[in-house]
Amino acid sequence: MGMALASREGAGQATVKAVDEHALIREAQAGNRSAFEELVRRYDKDVLRLASNLMRRPEDARDIYQEAFLKVYKNLHRFRFECSFYTWVYRVVTNVCLDHIRRRNSRREDQAPDPLGEGLESSSGTDFFDRQAQTGAESDPERRLMGKEIGARIENALSQLSPRERVVFEMKHYHGLKLRVIGEMLGTSEETVKNSLFRATQKLRSRLESLR
Repeated sequence: MGMALASREGAGQATVKAVDEHALIREAQAGNRSAFEELVRRYDKDVLRLASNLMRRPEDARDIYQEAFLKVYKNLHRFRFECSFYTWVYRVVTNVCLDHIRRRNSRREDQAPDPLGEGLESSSGTDFFDRQAQTGAESDPERRLMGKEIGARIENALSQLSPRERVVFEMKHYHGLKLRVIGEMLGTSEETVKNSLFRATQKLRSRLESLR
């Protein structure tokens, strides 16, 4: 009985929290700046984490963070409670990320290709797969160098994906989100997300075949 009571209390607290958030959103929509700042405090860590994982560079993540919350502020009146506020905010963040990735790719296309792999020293050290490869390699310079090279190869392969394919791949494999949830965040169908993930996986397998 105690466990059942605790369960009911937990469910009740979740309901209260949701109602409280609805009230905050309506206050913010009515122009209450303090209510909006409270919403930002509730989601700022999640937004920065998502931006950091998708963009990989701290300066880009900070730009995404600021631009995303500015868009949330300007478009808050359009939120109609048809989905969770969490999903709506993530949709804004992912769309801003997509725009930044597209702009970054277009700038990269204007530059001469780097035969050694762009960003070998600058960004590969923060790559997830790179970190896994470097586990226990601190005392082994050869293994550390190999980890950097593998990380650079993976990052270069990811950069060859379309912006949507990259975002879908990283949200699935880095965040562990379900395809349905990713579809909601991108404002598209689960089937479209599945197709994007399939294309991304095929491209990465082809480009990383030699790493096996």
